[in-house]
Amino acid sequence: MARIPVAQRRRDFIDAAVEVIASNGIDGATTRRIAEQAQANVAMLHYCYDSKEDLFADVYEFVASRFRQVIEESDPHSTVLETAQAIMRGVMECYYDSPSFGATTLELINWARRQHGDRGIAVYDQAMQVGLEVLRRVAAEEGVSADVVDEIPYVIGALSDGFAINFLTYGDRAAAKAQMDVTASVLDSWLSARLAAGPAKPERRKRAASA
Repeated sequence: MARIPVAQRRRDFIDAAVEVIASNGIDGATTRRIAEQAQANVAMLHYCYDSKEDLFADVYEFVASRFRQVIEESDPHSTVLETAQAIMRGVMECYYDSPSFGATTLELINWARRQHGDRGIAVYDQAMQVGLEVLRRVAAEEGVSADVVDEIPYVIGALSDGFAINFLTYGDRAAAKAQMDVTASVLDSWLSARLAAGPAKPERRKRAASA
């Protein structure tokens, strides 16, 4: 039998960990369960990873890289509105195509915040930074102000996370497809109005009353 390269084994364990974390949570994601899901033995898992936390670190990086991939694949030649819609739909499709990915993402962020403080924040920071870079390139061609663009990743995150929680709660795939359209329409309405309004005007300071 041909020997499976360590790099492939690591990927198998990452995929298995995503499924086990989604089903059992972080605390229930034992090395034995992960090994069984990967159709391997525990000794092989420990050969590839020094500890379960090292494996979770790779799962964490897998989640972050998946968000980066979705964002970077958004069309950089379209408008700001079209790019924002493509990013958000891409994120929602990730959750729809793999509920395990969505559940594991939420579990992993909470775990990372408890264990490593800022590491949990980094999932959002990395995704938002990549999103900003894509949106700023498009915005420069359209002449859209930076303060408008800077708000978009937050709104995308808030809407797509809400979609994910609803989908994970009810698991209704037919309803989720319709809810994607509703969520997209909310982004469209907000961003269209925001673009029409232009940059926010700085608040004028009140003059001190004369004595």
